[in-house]
Amino acid sequence: MDRRIALKNMGLALGYTVATPTLISLMQSCKQDTAPEWIPEFFTPEEGAVIRQVADLILPKTDTPSASEVGVHKFLDRYMNEVSEPEEQQMFRMHLGNFIKKATEKAGKQMGESLSPEELEPVLAEALKKRDKAEEDLIGETLQTYNEAIAQGKTATLDEDASAFAFATQFRGAVIWSYKTSEYVGEEVLAYLPVPGEYIGCGDLDELTGGKAWSI
Repeated sequence: MDRRIALKNMGLALGYTVATPTLISLMQSCKQDTAPEWIPEFFTPEEGAVIRQVADLILPKTDTPSASEVGVHKFLDRYMNEVSEPEEQQMFRMHLGNFIKKATEKAGKQMGESLSPEELEPVLAEALKKRDKAEEDLIGETLQTYNEAIAQGKTATLDEDASAFAFATQFRGAVIWSYKTSEYVGEEVLAYLPVPGEYIGCGDLDELTGGKAWSI
């Protein structure tokens, strides 16, 4: 059984992943980012430059490292390349392409690689803005209709705003999950106890871990 099938059989999907040892190993192999150059395996250089910056807009550097500093962009690139099915890859790339198109048009540029965080941030904010239920339902119906048409082999087009929303929401969830799974965050930011001791079912989190959520 190849690696892709083995991982898929563990119930993994981008944005809805389970912290299995194999997947954690894949995440932790993407160490803190010290090299100036990164060559993506799945994404194009343009796409890679955008996802790296958007990941840092979602989780910027504060008193903890940014998303890219713990290798989130590298992990998501490897995940898409080694785990995702071709249909998932195609759909994610289409949504990302529409997001990049909106950003380049808004900035008056030709290539996503030349976009700055300041130019990407308003497009991300627009895609993630709070919407009322009617608008959310309409976007959901638009995406569902498109996905069903594609699954049936029909020709379909998708509104760019709906596509950018799909990318931003899916990518945000994946970035947050990947960040929490990284070695640095798991051991240094969250409460980490590799060998569990006494089970305390109703203990106070402030007393047990200083208020930190458990890493594993």
